[in-house]
Amino acid sequence: MKTSAVIALAALAGFGLSACSPASQNVRHASNTTPAANPYPGQTFPAGFAMPNPAGQSAYTSQNVRHASGMPDLSPAELRTISEQIFKNEGGGNPSNLVHWNDGEDFASMGIGHFTWYPAGRTGRFGSTFPELISYMQTRGVQVPGWLQHGGGAPWRNKAEMMQAKHTPQVQELQNFLFQTRLLQAQFIVDRTRRAMPKLVGTTPVHLRPHVANNLNAVANTPGGWYALIDYTNFKGEGLNRSGGYNGQNWGLLQVLEEMRPARPGQEALHEFAGAAMRVLERRVRNAPNGQNEQRWLAGWSNRVNTYRRMLG
Repeated sequence: MKTSAVIALAALAGFGLSACSPASQNVRHASNTTPAANPYPGQTFPAGFAMPNPAGQSAYTSQNVRHASGMPDLSPAELRTISEQIFKNEGGGNPSNLVHWNDGEDFASMGIGHFTWYPAGRTGRFGSTFPELISYMQTRGVQVPGWLQHGGGAPWRNKAEMMQAKHTPQVQELQNFLFQTRLLQAQFIVDRTRRAMPKLVGTTPVHLRPHVANNLNAVANTPGGWYALIDYTNFKGEGLNRSGGYNGQNWGLLQVLEEMRPARPGQEALHEFAGAAMRVLERRVRNAPNGQNEQRWLAGWSNRVNTYRRMLG
């Protein structure tokens, strides 16, 4: 990832961190941006579809920088790397796992990020993010399968029903659609993380704000740091609801930043982030209700979190 841009959250919280990169002196307005050619070979989009800006339109003037996420530009290659790694983390890179249902869960898992999709008429504590993804795509002019156009819950009540439907034309259509739009799904995850950035420091207790701002900057300014921030947000959420989780202890990105020891940009920051993430997840397992057996997930979680330790060139 690029390391020249830094988080603007310091201004939000009142702490003096580094200034933005020189690119931040130029404003880019979506209305003035010429739609780019398809930078994603092998992936098809409908005619007239305006490609998402891989850079995320993250350049800001000094006048509005304090309201920005501070997210650095992401090149098409960087977005592809994030997309492929998240797909590998969630579904092993197997297209068949784009329409999935994990054992012991009461919701389906869709796409590269295994976005949650609860059956019609059922709500759950983790929220239903797949309908949000479909809405995101529709606002960008993507033609989604007809049976998904009006929202609603998953058409299967449980894993057994979904597995029975696995090879039907309907599910095959969905699987192919999700395979063709992998990079747009990655952009959805990036944008979700960007929206969370300005809220992280402000949501934490006042005495922890310098600590969280420092750690966020350290990770964000390390090659590979944005992958870690983006993937963990998709994996376990932002953590902005401080009363969420088990026993009032959440396990999102904010809790990881709070749990981290003070770190400097570089390999140290990635190791600290990964170590803190595992401590937060182990605390989740300890707090889980009896009988849920969340211990079974720890080995897989550890494998995923360890991918955050690698610096990307």
